[in-house]
Amino acid sequence: MPVQKIADRVLESDAFLGDRINMLFAGTLLIRGRGHGVVTTTSLSTELGHIAADVLGKAPAKAPLLVRMEAFTHRVAIIVGLAALIMAGIALSRGMPLNEIFLLAVALAVSAIPEGLPVALTVALAIGMRRMARRNVIIRRLVAVEALGSCTFIATDKTGTLTANQLTARRIIFPNRDELEVTGEGNKPEGTLLTPQGTPPAEPNPLLQRLCQAAVLTNDAFLGHRNHDWVSHGDAVDIALLVMAHKAGIIQTESLNATPEQASIPFESARLFSASLNEINGETHAFVKGALEPLLPMCTQMATATGDTTLNRELIVEQTHTLASQGFRVLTLASGKIKLAPNEVFSEEHLQGLTLLGLVGMIDPLRTEAKAAIIACRKAGIEVAMVTGDHPATALAIAQELELVTHADQLVTGPELQQAEDTDAFDRLTRRARVFARVDPRQKLDIVKSLQRNGHFVAVSGDGANDAPALQAAHVGAAMGRSGTDVARETASLIITDDNFSSIVAGVEEGRVAYANVRKVIFLLVSTGAAELVLFTLALLTGQPLPLLAVQLLWLNLVTNGIQDVALAFEPAEGDELKRPPRPPQEPIFNRLMVERVIISALVIGSTAFLLFQWLLNHGYSLDEARNGTLLLMVLFENIHVFNSRSETRSAFRHDPLRNPILLIGTLMAQLVHIGAMYTPWISDVLRLQPVSPQLWLELLGLALIVLVTMELHKAIHPIQHNSQ
Repeated sequence: MPVQKIADRVLESDAFLGDRINMLFAGTLLIRGRGHGVVTTTSLSTELGHIAADVLGKAPAKAPLLVRMEAFTHRVAIIVGLAALIMAGIALSRGMPLNEIFLLAVALAVSAIPEGLPVALTVALAIGMRRMARRNVIIRRLVAVEALGSCTFIATDKTGTLTANQLTARRIIFPNRDELEVTGEGNKPEGTLLTPQGTPPAEPNPLLQRLCQAAVLTNDAFLGHRNHDWVSHGDAVDIALLVMAHKAGIIQTESLNATPEQASIPFESARLFSASLNEINGETHAFVKGALEPLLPMCTQMATATGDTTLNRELIVEQTHTLASQGFRVLTLASGKIKLAPNEVFSEEHLQGLTLLGLVGMIDPLRTEAKAAIIACRKAGIEVAMVTGDHPATALAIAQELELVTHADQLVTGPELQQAEDTDAFDRLTRRARVFARVDPRQKLDIVKSLQRNGHFVAVSGDGANDAPALQAAHVGAAMGRSGTDVARETASLIITDDNFSSIVAGVEEGRVAYANVRKVIFLLVSTGAAELVLFTLALLTGQPLPLLAVQLLWLNLVTNGIQDVALAFEPAEGDELKRPPRPPQEPIFNRLMVERVIISALVIGSTAFLLFQWLLNHGYSLDEARNGTLLLMVLFENIHVFNSRSETRSAFRHDPLRNPILLIGTLMAQLVHIGAMYTPWISDVLRLQPVSPQLWLELLGLALIVLVTMELHKAIHPIQHNSQ
């Protein structure tokens, strides 16, 4: 809402930014009024300039996926390099020619390094980006897909994100203490009026009709039905009053036609009220709406169910304070007969001896899904805090309705943050706070940095240019699409198209799905690469020939991982993403669970393939035939193992293969491509492949199922560990 500026007000030199009502700021909009100004600062010295300085030249926080992937690639490079050197040393000690050792080392490096990971990673994030777009989250930077899913703390705006950003009349209090609750929200007259007992008010209700008549007649806004939809324009307070009156059956056009306006006193910030002079049954009546302070001296009576009685000023002031303490913006309505001499101009002096009709409490209502979204965050282990420039009482009332806070000690104000002695004191405040009220733009940036010092991966929502520094400093900056400024959208890493907090939560869910798919792809690639290392290590240690040629290793990676890892990136959500706590920010991609599974699966696949290779050689098969059978078994192993990779915790049998048809088709295609290569002359010659009998193929398939059984047993034996991960 607009803020009134008072030029002659003298404030303390350290007055909080939001309280400097004697200052105009660059970048703000003037609504009404005239005046002369003295320029005190320009350019980067203005408050808007401070914001620009906080944004320019500052690098955004690094996404958690980048941090984890950098650590992962360094470890993989070191491990693979050492393994290749060790293998080369063993081969050299056994008298293998240098050219063969070189080819072996290169082949092992190619097989062990997950070279398909960049493509699969990009596909997984791109799919997550597309899924997020369907849920009103537009990604500007690809790594933000996973970053949102990794956040442990969301610092959100109030207006328009948790609330509807549409002022709504919510409560009516009559002078005789009767109350009515107004249901519905927004600028559409969809809702009704209810008593505290939840029943409609008695009809007819003279008090309600008089109050709504005053609300409609002292109104400059418009509310109407056009093209099968409700259309409104004008001041937000006036629109809210028209919607309230419409719910009570008082229509603007009908009232104006029945009681034509004779004169009016428009609203001005200096007088804090507006008035209308209307003719009713040949008599002149004045209708007034505005703040309590100017209206109370105008009134001598108040309306009750038994008739107008002497005004009880203490009662009205008490009712006003009660509404204000609950976060409502309070509007007072009054009316009375006025006598004007011929040609006399209607003015403020005529507004005497009026009857106070009642109070209307207005509020920017919560979005219907906001409370459920915050509960979902809590279940997902994500902490939420509201950061707003609003008055502390209003912010606390909204937070309590959202169940964001349990006690008032969780509210911290901007002046309190300003008075923090040092960084540790500031961090202690942010550690306990879940509502930050009356904060200025630079304090929002300080709050983000403090939360990061407290060990959180922080997501921040904002819509204005003053939010840009915080959006940039956060791990994830979420700008509002409808109400957001260009500066906010350009600074943020993602955009919420419907300005809705629940869309941020939906983005968290999709981000977790994307990261889970990245882990699944990494597990598949690393475990199969490690299995190939096990196979070659056993062959070298036992003095056997190389189980696979270098070109066969390259073919194995191409025909399986080249297809299946990309298909695995399309894996849908498992359904419990928001029931798990966020992964610790310091946790690497290779946590204990993945390390265990990689070691077990690699040993099973590699040792089984080696035993088959050795058995074939011992039973009279030629070296090429043994390699042909071993290569087919490895292809089958990886075809089976991809279904183990669909979940870190759930059995492969609990996943419907048709939920990811791309993976099913990709796996079948990988097997068919390999079989087709056996029958294609020039490919089979290069790869030294030959067809196998259906019986041998089935026997090798049965052998490959060993890895499925092993992984199922591992998941069954360690259910608590899986759930904790």
